[in-house]
Amino acid sequence: MSDTPRPVSVSFAEFEPMSTEGWQARIARDLKGADPATLRWHTPDGFMLEPFYHREALATLPAAPAPQLHPGATSNGWRNVPTYPVAAGEKGRAAILRAADALRRGADGAHFVLADTAAFDVEFLHAHLPLDATYIGYSLTAAPASFVQRLLATGAPELRGFLQFDPLTDHLPDLKGQFQELREVLTLTRTMPDFQGLTLNAAFFGNRGGTVTQQIAFSLAAAAAYLNELPTDTLSTAEVAAALRVHVAINPNYFFEITKLRALRQLWSTLLHAYGLSLATTPLRILAETSSWSQTTLDAHTNLLRATTEAMSAVLGGADTLSIRPFDSLFHDPNEFSDRLARNLSVLLREEAGLGQVQDAAAGSYYLETLTDTLAREAWALFQQIEEEGGLPKAVGRVMQELHTAAQAQFRRIATGEQVVVGTNRFQNTREQFDFNPKKLLRSREFDSTRATYPSEVLRLATSLHFERREKRKKRAAVVLLGAHTNQLIEESFLRLLPGKEQPAIHEAHPTGTLSVLFSSPEEATLMYATPEQFGQFARYILHIAPDDSTFVPPVLLTADLVTMQEAVRVFGFQEFTVQGYSTEDVLARLQGK
Repeated sequence: MSDTPRPVSVSFAEFEPMSTEGWQARIARDLKGADPATLRWHTPDGFMLEPFYHREALATLPAAPAPQLHPGATSNGWRNVPTYPVAAGEKGRAAILRAADALRRGADGAHFVLADTAAFDVEFLHAHLPLDATYIGYSLTAAPASFVQRLLATGAPELRGFLQFDPLTDHLPDLKGQFQELREVLTLTRTMPDFQGLTLNAAFFGNRGGTVTQQIAFSLAAAAAYLNELPTDTLSTAEVAAALRVHVAINPNYFFEITKLRALRQLWSTLLHAYGLSLATTPLRILAETSSWSQTTLDAHTNLLRATTEAMSAVLGGADTLSIRPFDSLFHDPNEFSDRLARNLSVLLREEAGLGQVQDAAAGSYYLETLTDTLAREAWALFQQIEEEGGLPKAVGRVMQELHTAAQAQFRRIATGEQVVVGTNRFQNTREQFDFNPKKLLRSREFDSTRATYPSEVLRLATSLHFERREKRKKRAAVVLLGAHTNQLIEESFLRLLPGKEQPAIHEAHPTGTLSVLFSSPEEATLMYATPEQFGQFARYILHIAPDDSTFVPPVLLTADLVTMQEAVRVFGFQEFTVQGYSTEDVLARLQGK
């Protein structure tokens, strides 16, 4: 006799149905006289959400909601595909062996991000991961056609996986030539049903602080540009659309990220209709990756919490491929421990939580259906504005400006505590002992300075170095680049720590367009600001870089003897920034919890 329980119908007949008016009365009673309107949420996307939704909300939608079924999903719900960066000049053999080991331990594929396609050892790859039997993604920034030809030259009859080469979003030069490269890729792979040769790097928008509405709209704009530009007499619009996949970044805003993918798929159907295509024959494939934007170096194990909610949003939103970043990838070399945690998180959600057993679990939810519709309408309106300006790439200036504005708003919300980042601006571990070298990290060109918490992190790391230098009586001085607009964020973070009666009025911390720096001497630290030109000249002087070296990129951390540093700061015009009534040392000590 089987122990498997028989399915039974679910009934809630014992509960009396409650109307919207009844819920409103209950909310008013629980608020004890407070205005229920205070529970409304003004979102970063510019619209307002109600404190609760009821069945009447579905009646206001333009069409009755229906589950979004996506043929790209596997029998287990989604593919668990870790990502492996391969640096310039490397053959990638270590990454290939890591991927092969991961496939034996629960992964369903591999995604290689290649800085140098010519150096990547495709023969070694095929020997360890047969290309016709293994799901593999490749992200490139150059020569995609010749790379695909090299893959096929290994003897593989066909490829499985995807190719990500997005010259529009990655702002590559010679778009005309790059479009031709993509046409060659699509022609080479047109008979391979399990390989998609056109993947949009929509993760760029999410990892630069874009709102959910912006991410959807800008992704549609990029898709429309390729559907307009790539077709020829021998390559149809339908073939281009069928080859398209979207790579998105998933952030911790749980319900918004679920509905972001649902709204994106809904608008993909609308976009296809404009080209005479059908969603039934051209479904949207989505590669979802936990974001770099939300990761932090401070109290880094909290990245595991963020990655978990992000992964849940991705699979509940309908991603058919999921890549989870190791929690320590910002500051550690690849290691088995964090790789295993990232890989097994997807396995746990699928095998233990059973999230792959139902497609579109959000379908029918009063709140999520309403939010999906709202995001779709807002994103479509923004997409149409971009198209009115000529679409991409003509409107790229507007896109970048809107991303910058959204990111600055998020930096400010983090600085003021309105947006909580556990371990960074709330519940900080002020006695945290870093298991990495802050000086080495700040000097590294690979250190990601585009993240939401970077202004808070770099200040914490820089001041830790300063206090360590002071305690050890080190005679050298240092200048740390904190970034653009950081002084204002520092001031707001500091004021939030003061009692209300001690808070001075907030004033403009430094002129628009200047960079914030921390000058650390053996005795004291001083917050300063400088123009990008001043900082560039200063860095060249300290590092003895020739003025005509156009390849020079100023590092975040610069050190020299105290006299040289003081003279250079004076000569190149750095200006001190102070908070009224408090020295820089007071500000830094308070922010460090000292």
